[in-house]
Amino acid sequence: MRKRVEGVQEKILACALEEFLEKGYTDASLRTIAEKAGTSTNSIYVRFGDKEGLFTAIVEPVVGGMKEMFQNIQETFHSFDKETQRREVGQYSSNEMLNIIDYIYDNLDAFRLLLDASYGTRFHNFVDWLVSIEEEYTYKWMAVTGYGLQMEGAVTKELLHMVFTSYFEGIFEVVRHGINREDARKYIDMLGTYHHAGFLAITKSDS
Repeated sequence: MRKRVEGVQEKILACALEEFLEKGYTDASLRTIAEKAGTSTNSIYVRFGDKEGLFTAIVEPVVGGMKEMFQNIQETFHSFDKETQRREVGQYSSNEMLNIIDYIYDNLDAFRLLLDASYGTRFHNFVDWLVSIEEEYTYKWMAVTGYGLQMEGAVTKELLHMVFTSYFEGIFEVVRHGINREDARKYIDMLGTYHHAGFLAITKSDS
């Protein structure tokens, strides 16, 4: 069995990141990646299976970390009692979102790939996953706290989906526009305040 040359995998990943960022997943070339990495396309196939496998190797660890972090934030909040959940929902969300922003900026290139270069991969709808989790736990929050939507029915559920989608898309605009970490934290803090006020405007308490 041929021994793998040390450092080749890391070089491939670095060159793949550059190629995906420049051209997007669909137009990225394994041949170009291999040439820049000083290896062969067969070497890429052996290590990563195919182009999507290579893309996955870059972003999946970051996606996994984000999912775990976001899920833990939700679970921790929903372990609080009713009154704490009613009182702290806005502040808790704002504080934790700043921690998420730090995670994003610690893994900035991977998030740039996820947001703008993942079309054609299973990661293309990454933001939709966050929205679905936010929706799930918001309905749990309503059930515990006695809050509900101002209007009932499917239309209102669609509105809530739009609200959360616009919120998360707004968060990721800091990445798309190349905003630095310090300014991004200020932006997200203000966005959270705006979003929370709007959310309260379409909900009502039963007490």
